[in-house]
Amino acid sequence: MTKPPADPLERIAELSLEQLQADAQGLRERLNRFRLALGRHFVDKQQLIDLMVVAAIAQEPLLLVGPPGTAKSELVLKFKDALGLEGADYFEYLLTRFTEPSEILGPIDINALREGRYLRRDRGKLPTARLVFLDEVFKASSAILNAMLTVINERKFYQDGVAVPVRLKILFAATNEVPEHSELGALKDRFSLKAACRSVQETHFVELLDAGLDAVTSRELNRKPWAEGHATLEDLLRAHRYLTLQMARTEPRDRDRFFRDEVLREFRRVVRTLTREDGVFISDRKLVKLYKLLRTRAWVVHGGAVEREDLRLLSYLGETREEIDLLEEKVPRLLGLER
Repeated sequence: MTKPPADPLERIAELSLEQLQADAQGLRERLNRFRLALGRHFVDKQQLIDLMVVAAIAQEPLLLVGPPGTAKSELVLKFKDALGLEGADYFEYLLTRFTEPSEILGPIDINALREGRYLRRDRGKLPTARLVFLDEVFKASSAILNAMLTVINERKFYQDGVAVPVRLKILFAATNEVPEHSELGALKDRFSLKAACRSVQETHFVELLDAGLDAVTSRELNRKPWAEGHATLEDLLRAHRYLTLQMARTEPRDRDRFFRDEVLREFRRVVRTLTREDGVFISDRKLVKLYKLLRTRAWVVHGGAVEREDLRLLSYLGETREEIDLLEEKVPRLLGLER
């Protein structure tokens, strides 16, 4: 029996640092063209798009928080289009308390069940997608939330009691509100970054009308001018592999090369201030992920060591809507940066 050809995207995990180094600068240039070009199709959303790119490369979940009509879904849809993703590589779903696990993970295979096996037909569902968008993620049932913890933590789900890898690389989620129920604490903590998606009509009224009309007519005419082909999912995965191999070096340590002592002190000072003065919860797990995210942003945006400007990512650590709003104002002030 002929073995099916290996998925070229999965083979990226076999590349060496030397192989990736040759195209590292070109890769950065493509990703920067991607984020800046996509930003031109929105009004005052460049910081959120930059955050989406950083989270996608780091393969860390990102939560968009905001009322309906503030472009949360539109950001993800155009991001997906701009990467050229379609078919089974992309999965989206609006969750409610009535959503069944089969709607997310796939329906039970009746033929297998007759044979005593509990398997899901997962094609076209979350397990086979590389980019996933879950809207109103906290409204899901406990069964879905528990399954999501396994997916996020281990990149696996269960088939007949056996843990099976999922293809998930990028997870975006959205919510109108951040609930404070204790049972949702574990899932909330998995989203290291939570970003407010705000209305822009107060400050960009005319620009909003123009951009909104362009988007609506483009959709109705089946055009996607934001899909300019600057970067692909492969570029994001190659960037992830490249940075992972960089951070895996021990002689010298990544921190010694890319996180100067004065910036590390600032990082520590701001984290301590937020926890002591504002009671912001930053778990040990999240602190390690923040390092990876900071390194990713530094490499993408300016290609070097982490700078004070990169520490703006600490603005997105809020666990409640109040904290999200507070940190957006306070972190730049602590760092001596303009908003």
